Amino acid sequence: MKHFFAIGRFCMMVLIFGGMLLNAGCESTPSVSTPPEKDTTMKGTSTASAYSVDMLSNQKDPSCGMPVSAGVSDTAHYNKYVLGFCSSECKAEFMKNPTAMLAAAELKKDK
Repeated sequence: MKHFFAIGRFCMMVLIFGGMLLNAGCESTPSVSTPPEKDTTMKGTSTASAYSVDMLSNQKDPSCGMPVSAGVSDTAHYNKYVLGFCSSECKAEFMKNPTAMLAAAELKKDK
C-alpha cells in the first residue's frame, strides 16, 4: 500500500510539473504582426511593371519616341490597338491628335 501512494504522488507531481511546462508556453504573448505603414510616396517604377511589353501594339511611345521596352507607365486603347506610353503627359499629348501621332508608334506586325 505504501508503494501505491508513492506511485500516486509521483504521477501527481509529473502531471503538475508537466502542466506547468505546457502552460508556460501558452502564457507567452503571441506574436502579432502589425501591417506595415502605408507608403504614400510616388514611385516612377511601381506602375512600369504593371504593363508587359508583349501586351502592347507599339514599339515606341508615339509622343516622344522612347522605346516601350524601357518602361511603360500608362496605356491607352485606340481603335484596335493597345498603346503604351512612358508617362501620362505623353498619353495626354497623344490623345490631342491620335491619328497624326499613330505612325510614330512603330506598330508591331500582326502575327
